Amino acid sequence: MAEAERIIGTPENPEAEGTDEGGSTAADAAVNAGRGKRKVLVLLSVAVVAYLLDLVTKMIVVAKLEHQPPIDIIGDWLQFRAIRNAGAAFGFGEAFTVIFTIIAAGVIVVIVRLARKLHSLPWAIALGLLLGGALGNLTDRLFRAPGVFEGAVVDFIAPKHFAVFNLADSAIVCGGILIVILSFKGLDPDGTVHKD
Repeated sequence: MAEAERIIGTPENPEAEGTDEGGSTAADAAVNAGRGKRKVLVLLSVAVVAYLLDLVTKMIVVAKLEHQPPIDIIGDWLQFRAIRNAGAAFGFGEAFTVIFTIIAAGVIVVIVRLARKLHSLPWAIALGLLLGGALGNLTDRLFRAPGVFEGAVVDFIAPKHFAVFNLADSAIVCGGILIVILSFKGLDPDGTVHKD
């Protein structure tokens, strides 16, 4: 039995063949790498779904709803009403469209960098929502009028007494809320849990 432990390696015997100082084997590392790749795949899948839903709904809104009267969904409490938003959320900062474009691009870069050490499914979902939403609004900023980096975002979901928004905004807010919850629970993107 002792000979088998020496060959296989145990946490109590980190010097055994095939282990590192923490007692992890090469097989453990391979399993963790596989799990990490699956989490990145989840992140990308969520991002693609969020992005495509946002893109398709905006295309429909521009084709069917722009320059038309609002459509009542739940009386006047919820309407579909097409607007072009050159600013950030709630129409704030319309003079800073280029800055918001740069911020969105920066968020995407940060998410891509975080993906390399991602081992948590909830974090993969949260980051996927953020990535899909950021890409959705960034697409508008790059390709819609009045021009590259200055494009106005298409918003159309209009609750009463609230700002008009789109599905990309919803994905960003949901992803952000999930990240706050995960942070309060002490769950890190790499799958470790810490208690402060």
